Amino acid sequence: MMASVETYLAVRRAVGFTLSNTEYLLRSFADFSTDRKETHIRTATAIEWASQAKSVAQRHTRHRTVCRFAQYLRVDDLRHELPPANHFGYRKTRRVPHIYSRDEISGLVLAATRLCSSDSLLPRTYAALISVLAATGLRISEALHLLVTDVTANRLLIRKTKFQKTRLVPLHATAVTGLGNYLIDRQGAKRGGDHVFVSDDGQPLVYWKVHGVFRTLLKSAGIKPSSGRWPRIHELRHHADSPIMPTSRKRSLLPARLARSSAPG
Repeated sequence: MMASVETYLAVRRAVGFTLSNTEYLLRSFADFSTDRKETHIRTATAIEWASQAKSVAQRHTRHRTVCRFAQYLRVDDLRHELPPANHFGYRKTRRVPHIYSRDEISGLVLAATRLCSSDSLLPRTYAALISVLAATGLRISEALHLLVTDVTANRLLIRKTKFQKTRLVPLHATAVTGLGNYLIDRQGAKRGGDHVFVSDDGQPLVYWKVHGVFRTLLKSAGIKPSSGRWPRIHELRHHADSPIMPTSRKRSLLPARLARSSAPG
């Protein structure tokens, strides 16, 4: 079955899907089936394997991954069984996002500039990252993958993100200035690498580290959990002035914050 997994992944990746989690799950399922000396998908085996996950959501993800794999295989071989859809009865509910206020975003940027670190550039890196997220509505993954060459005179080139699309994101003039100041600081610190936001070794910032630092910034800025849940960095896209939320108010304050947070000194 592992050979079928490899073929399936290759076909889907050829049209642009990354499938990192899918690969992990299908390899696990293939090993599980092989241990039972099964060469074809069996509904009972798929359900037993999916049931090993701790939460209903995780079981559903496992089950759905095998269902898609089975649909692909059954085109050529009907001996593969197709497990029933939504066997675990999972119903996705979206978490209500935290809507950041102007003061909260300003507090986060200020907290970033005060980060204690042996890396003198790190506070300015996080201040610029938070400002860019709030000023542009980028996803955190898009910001972390941003290359220096993707920063143009007045916009950002966002490459192959959700749904494998590439787009241009316009920048306010003060955001251009602020991001430019940060890049000058970055160059002055002699950081290598192609990415805009880098750590002290020139490597791009990684999400799990950013997540931990952001939790520290939330506490420093006095932003508390709501209903037992901390606000997420992804939700910086959601605020009254966000480019992706309708509003009649001007958005000039956010780019101005970016300019201030990245100013030399």
